Amino acid sequence: MARTCQNCGATVTERYARVFAPDATAGPRVCPNCEDLVRDGASVREARANRG
Repeated sequence: MARTCQNCGATVTERYARVFAPDATAGPRVCPNCEDLVRDGASVREARANRG
């Protein structure tokens, strides 16, 4: 089953989803493709700088 990022809709691998969305939600809240948000501990915040 393919998982998708809740922020940008990109497909993520099962391994990525297992690590960053371990509670079996629809998918991770952000992924490496998200340039506007980053993970910050258990929450998500806006990126302070471009990650490009």
